[in-house]
Amino acid sequence: MSNQPNNENFNEEEFQAQMNAFFERADAIINLANSQLSPSSHSGQVAASLNYAAARFAISAATIGFVKGSDLAKEKDEIIKFYTQKYQQMLIENLDQYIENFDKYVQLADQQGS
Repeated sequence: MSNQPNNENFNEEEFQAQMNAFFERADAIINLANSQLSPSSHSGQVAASLNYAAARFAISAATIGFVKGSDLAKEKDEIIKFYTQKYQQMLIENLDQYIENFDKYVQLADQQGS
């Protein structure tokens, strides 16, 4: 299981194209989440819905190839470990980037809100 392309089978150009597609999909989902913001649904509520949707979709993807629920149950701990580690890694990377660019990001948010 991996959320990013395996570069063993790609040359550099193909790998870069896969990474670009990865980020374009992420940006499309972020744009959809941003479109859900309103006076009746603040960012915390939208983030909670997005996290819930991500968990549901990830599990749907993780179950591909299983024939029986009992086989899936045997892999439950590994699936949870995998997705938890990947989410933590992405959360750390994005938080570090936000910290590094905080003033720029806050300024952009202020401009978009006005």
